[in-house]
Amino acid sequence: MLGLLLKHLVLLTNLLPSTNLSKEVTNIANGVTQEILFTTDEGDEWLTRGLRSVHRRALLEALSEELPADTIRYSSRLRSIEKAETRNGADSYGVIIHFEDGTNIHTKVLIGCDGVHSVVAKWLGLKTPVSSGRYAVRGLGVFPEGHGLKHEVQQFVAEGQRFGIMPNTNNDVFWFMTYQSTPSAEEEMAKGDPKIIQKTMLEKIPDSAQIVKDVIQHAYMPSLSWGPLQFRYPWDLLFGKVSNGTITVAGDAMHPMTPDLGQGGCSALEDAVVLGRHIGNSYIRNGGTLSQEDLEVEIGMYVKERRFRTAGLITGSYISGWAQQGGGGVGIISSSRLVGWLTKFVRDTVFYKIGFRRLVGLVQYDCGKLPTGSTSCGN
Repeated sequence: MLGLLLKHLVLLTNLLPSTNLSKEVTNIANGVTQEILFTTDEGDEWLTRGLRSVHRRALLEALSEELPADTIRYSSRLRSIEKAETRNGADSYGVIIHFEDGTNIHTKVLIGCDGVHSVVAKWLGLKTPVSSGRYAVRGLGVFPEGHGLKHEVQQFVAEGQRFGIMPNTNNDVFWFMTYQSTPSAEEEMAKGDPKIIQKTMLEKIPDSAQIVKDVIQHAYMPSLSWGPLQFRYPWDLLFGKVSNGTITVAGDAMHPMTPDLGQGGCSALEDAVVLGRHIGNSYIRNGGTLSQEDLEVEIGMYVKERRFRTAGLITGSYISGWAQQGGGGVGIISSSRLVGWLTKFVRDTVFYKIGFRRLVGLVQYDCGKLPTGSTSCGN
């Protein structure tokens, strides 16, 4: 099943236009624009086809089409998790999930993919994600007649803020803005009114970045989102309890990170492949059945495989955002003007020329293949 989902994803990305292997970064303060390459010193054959962005809705629809009917349950809030004591027999279930509507589900495996504020992660004992000291607004600009833009990333940096655009298709353009929050802006946009969000962003963007303003003016209102950027400390992931028997987490529930390397969704897909491989190996090894004891071992191996990879992505994403934002961050770091000035210097003279190319190397990762084999129950 996972193999079919991934084939859908490959077909979907092949139909999308590729984005240039560079981005233009303009410093609002002095008007200087520099080109930043999405390559490392090793050659990067993996990037020769170009970058591709996928609309979240299109991806979710492509994935859900491969699932059996009634697989997805909507408006179901998780209330509690219970580990079953008995594990005897192939038909026994190790986990009981209780929902607020009174529904109970008995299952052998529970994978919490319930986001940054994961109930499953909290049950496991993982510490709550922390604030990065920055907020982000994201949206989609829609141009029914075509936007006429080059398929490249354009980014602008200013005092305590960063914003930019990236075409998804010939008609849709993704746009974003990250900034160090102020109470007044936070209170206004917390109301969740898309018109207020759009108005506030248009006021924040200087006229010198008119191309970004044009995209925001064409914003598809339901696509607008605003919220704090949070992440899990990498040491909490390295040393915390990420699984308990056949209960674990994936995606933002496991490794929430800032979006500064664009690897949040990508790393979740990596989780799916690695988890699918381990569960698939157990399924094949046990002749088409799911052994509770064997699944616990495989899920433990999944966690071991993902800890260091995702901790590195969290760290790299935070460093990328901190450097490009001019020192925005947590605690005393964000309050020091000297540190802020130094990070601006490092950003323009060191980070974009050397550091960013090395961090982009984190994106290059082979998460392996899915198991191949057949049983009497099918693939």
